[in-house]
Amino acid sequence: MEKVLIGIFIVLHGLVHLLYFGQSWKMFELQPGMTWPEGSWAFSRLIGNDGTRLLASLALVVAAIGFVVAGIAILAGQAWGSPLLIVAALFSSALYLLMWNGKMVQLDNQGAIGIIINLALIFVVQVVL
Repeated sequence: MEKVLIGIFIVLHGLVHLLYFGQSWKMFELQPGMTWPEGSWAFSRLIGNDGTRLLASLALVVAAIGFVVAGIAILAGQAWGSPLLIVAALFSSALYLLMWNGKMVQLDNQGAIGIIINLALIFVVQVVL
């Protein structure tokens, strides 16, 4: 039963990345006035906000696919699901850190909660699965 719950949670966590895709592609705002990933400390000056949004959008789709496939693999009892989950979680965490605006305010809008979930998933996959 643990694997089922964990697998479903991983799939849902992956799908949340698609919400951030919509935010980065300016399809909608997750919260009024939210401009993420504009102002990224790593990319906005280098490739501009439009380039940053494009890069974030593509990377978010990759992360979402990684989590969804890992979750399905874990549900199916495939051994390669756990390593894929770790890769997806590290990729997602790096993405949010690089797209962060560098300010210590509204970290929840900058992916901080996602990073905490990613770290928890890495822990769970190492201990439980």
